[in-house]
Amino acid sequence: MSASSSSSLISITPLLPAVVLVLTAAGGLVAWLGRLGHGRAVVGACLRAVLQLGVVSVVIAWVVTYGAAVAGFLLVMYGVAAYTAGRRITGGRTGWWWSGIPIAAGTVPVLAVLTGSGVIAVTGIVIIPVAGILLGGCLTATALAGRRAVEELAQRRGEVEAALALGFPPREAAMEICRPAAAGALVPALDQTRTVGLVTLPGAFVGVLLGGASPIEAGVVQLVVLVALLAAEAIAIVATVELVARGRFTAERPA
Repeated sequence: MSASSSSSLISITPLLPAVVLVLTAAGGLVAWLGRLGHGRAVVGACLRAVLQLGVVSVVIAWVVTYGAAVAGFLLVMYGVAAYTAGRRITGGRTGWWWSGIPIAAGTVPVLAVLTGSGVIAVTGIVIIPVAGILLGGCLTATALAGRRAVEELAQRRGEVEAALALGFPPREAAMEICRPAAAGALVPALDQTRTVGLVTLPGAFVGVLLGGASPIEAGVVQLVVLVALLAAEAIAIVATVELVARGRFTAERPA
């Protein structure tokens, strides 16, 4: 890495666009040759990321200076997260209003604790990335838990009916089947927290370190992020399982 770019994790060179294109094509090609069924999705996701990050990079510089704009930006992020999770769970365009409940249930109280305690500053440049991390984690947890729970209930419908025949209320009968399956959605966050510093150095740590903070300060920031994320995802999964057990999500088609 050259001296002029020593403060950046990525060197901005003329070859950067070519490298991104090569990696995008490689990911799509491998997924296609391996018959994973996601060849086009890999390429599409990478191209969308380029467009979305380009737009956000331009917009966020203006957004962070206005409180109303920050609130609006957070609402957009929340809406996209709810819609995406709903589609992952039901396989269609319905259900997003229900998926918004666990995402909010996980994000809002954790963010309130962080800001109310003064651990993070109540400024747009801080709130937006922290809220984005929490929303992203809750999106993944909600989608994984909800989809797995819905699939499990569909595949083991006979066991649910047997529990009903034994006198279990509908919610409890569904819970017996879907809760253990959905609990696996917390495993990625658990593994990330358990192995931090040993296997990977997550983005928050690297970003703060490159920003000029000491390794201790970077470690504290990353610890807060991981603990907050684990708490938020746990809440989101519990709320998702509750909604699935109460029949709020119904698969429309295989996704």
